[in-house]
Amino acid sequence: MLLLSKEQEAQFGLELATKRQEHADLDAAIITLTQSQFADRMLIQRLKKRKLTLKDRIVQLENILLPDIIA
Repeated sequence: MLLLSKEQEAQFGLELATKRQEHADLDAAIITLTQSQFADRMLIQRLKKRKLTLKDRIVQLENILLPDIIA
């Protein structure tokens, strides 16, 4: 189990909140672009890839901050 200092925990918590917000913003942008008549498919694909990368980092941070405790 990884022991974190309060500073590290706060830093990871801040990064997690930032990544979650960025993920939500990308989701909204993808939806808006998809509904647009002038949607750039390459741009949408890049945004989706970035969104997946963010999701992976969010999962990593959640595992660091909220480890599974096997009872």
